[in-house]
Amino acid sequence: MSIRGKAYIVGAYEHPLRVAPHHSLAQLHAEVAKGALADAGLSKNDVDAYFSAGDAPGMGVISMADYMGLKLSWMDSTETGGSSYVTHVGHAAAAIATGKCHVALITLAGRPRAEGMQTGTGVRPYFLSAPETGFENVFGITVVGMYAMAARRHMHEYGTTSAQLAAIKVTAAAHAMHNPNAMVRKLLTVEDVLASPLVSDPLHLMDCCVISDGGGALVVVSEAVKKSLRREGVKILGHGEAPKHLMGGRVDLTYTGARFSGPRAFAEARVTPQDIDYASIYDSFTITVLETIEDLGFCPRGQGGPFVAEGNLRAPHGKLPWNTDGGGLCNNHPANRGGMTKVIEAVRQVRGEAHPAVQVKDCQLALAHGTGGSIGTRMGSATVILGKENA
Repeated sequence: MSIRGKAYIVGAYEHPLRVAPHHSLAQLHAEVAKGALADAGLSKNDVDAYFSAGDAPGMGVISMADYMGLKLSWMDSTETGGSSYVTHVGHAAAAIATGKCHVALITLAGRPRAEGMQTGTGVRPYFLSAPETGFENVFGITVVGMYAMAARRHMHEYGTTSAQLAAIKVTAAAHAMHNPNAMVRKLLTVEDVLASPLVSDPLHLMDCCVISDGGGALVVVSEAVKKSLRREGVKILGHGEAPKHLMGGRVDLTYTGARFSGPRAFAEARVTPQDIDYASIYDSFTITVLETIEDLGFCPRGQGGPFVAEGNLRAPHGKLPWNTDGGGLCNNHPANRGGMTKVIEAVRQVRGEAHPAVQVKDCQLALAHGTGGSIGTRMGSATVILGKENA
């Protein structure tokens, strides 16, 4: 069964805080849930399905459903790292399409900034028992080190340059200028990025995402529920998800799991990359964006460097307007996970509610893509394609 046109996103909310020392994790989840439901014109009593991932406290879905007083017929705690929330959109649409639920709530929240964490430094208990731990952690691997290896390999294979990667950050900063909540709100140049400290060769400090608290939430509903609401619905047209393995060490670091998740989403949506008006693409690091753009078919493999350097990501008139809220590179990266905010900004674009300076004219089709794990090791990708109600 296809999910095409079977479900709609009617509520989307992004927490305004970027540092929340006086909020508990559960409170942040509840606040974003309340915001998304209010945006949809619904209440918690309407919710019959709840989706959360490893960022949820306690027993996850069970603890948070109890905390928020949700009466559920469907629960999903799928964990694929930062791509979890894009995955949840597809899973919610599937559950709705099969009649298992009618109003699905998806939440993300985190406090890494308040807790003094840096991206990738928090060790979750399940990592300690992972089958790869004894073979890899002894070498002192780091998150940024894994992404740096991918960047260096891409440079070796295709001639990609640090200046081309820097152009991605420059574009994100230009978009974030119009977002009052963004953490980085100043115009940058390629020279600024290249002059920032080298963190892990060839990645500089400004090639890395920001660290923030906060979160976000989405409400996905059936067509029948959507028709009862005044709020414009954003139709879910296609979804794809896939892992990418290390393959016993025979891994190619120049591509991501988007190579597999993207075609599945496009096929279900019955559209092509050339049809997409706007793209929200996970940007934990600049190299994440460059490889994902290639893998999703927006430019040929190995040509991501020239593509981004030519200004194609700049909104509203670029060939592929991208991350118009500033993304993880400049806006926020709550819980060190960016998939949720990718969907939220895609919803804004389709609704015509992005900032006027970056709103894509007549945005009919938007793509949101999430990356989980690390493009330098094992990872999980998820892609969703969204459209106007009449798409």
